[in-house]
Amino acid sequence: MKEEITKVLALVQEGKIDADKGSELIEVLNQKETDIQEKSSKYLDKTLKVRIVSTENDNVTVNLPLKLVKVVLTAGHSIAAGIPQSEKYVKDIDINLLTEAIENELEGQIIDIKSANGDTVSVFIE
Repeated sequence: MKEEITKVLALVQEGKIDADKGSELIEVLNQKETDIQEKSSKYLDKTLKVRIVSTENDNVTVNLPLKLVKVVLTAGHSIAAGIPQSEKYVKDIDINLLTEAIENELEGQIIDIKSANGDTVSVFIE
């Protein structure tokens, strides 16, 4: 946005638009930036939900705020992959897919894994 404001100021300086029009354009640009930030903030108030259902009744339910997820996603996956009891559950979770889902503000179910023995992993954003 900084570049766009600089361009508007250059147009005013070159006399291609008057100061009032330049002020109006800058105000629109600022409002656009505010709208984008508010939308992103509302999205990050959502929750990433992970549901693991094991045929051995080792069920897991995790609810994480997206703000936290965005910060620690890769580190947490690496740690979980190193724990023998959880390794079999997290090895099929695509961290890049989760990161992309957050960056693109996706909602709903984003991962649905079913193993041959009946274990399931579901990840969704609400």
